[in-house]
Amino acid sequence: MVKLNKIYTRTGDGGTTGLVDGSRVSKADARMAAIGDVDEANSAIGVAIGALAAGAIRDELARIQNDLFDLGADLATPAEISGALRVVPGQVTRLEAAIDTLNADLAPLTSFILPSGDPGAAALHLARAVTRRAERTAVAAAAQADLSTDALAYLNRLSDYLFVAARHANQQAGGDVLWVPGAQR
Repeated sequence: MVKLNKIYTRTGDGGTTGLVDGSRVSKADARMAAIGDVDEANSAIGVAIGALAAGAIRDELARIQNDLFDLGADLATPAEISGALRVVPGQVTRLEAAIDTLNADLAPLTSFILPSGDPGAAALHLARAVTRRAERTAVAAAAQADLSTDALAYLNRLSDYLFVAARHANQQAGGDVLWVPGAQR
């Protein structure tokens, strides 16, 4: 359990931060960049929750926010630490099932869609784009440190979920906003 009595510690004033095992790394370390991008994705999901009506997508997003804290803990824990909190395959499988459920009601794509539409859908598209960046950053960090393949798979699947959830939200509000190639020429 986490207990924070004091928010500032001054231990990071020199540009380092602590990993779960107590070791210190630069705040510019690739692993820390990935953790920061996951935090930003989680915040963008929080904005999407605020923009959506109550329902299954909001409920799933609340679960996802908790998963992203698990994922952040996973990234912040060196691979050699046993018994640590890690993303597990079941979390990825749950996202896949949620994608399949939402996608079953959607028409197949016949055009690229613009990240727009209903305010909730637009917020989901933004969260998707931020999640894609978090995935790219985590993949870059995995080239330097032994990171969980399940954590990387979760980020990949999460961006897919957010895309399908945005399409579903737009379907409820009249449909996707389609890209019209060359429309502004």
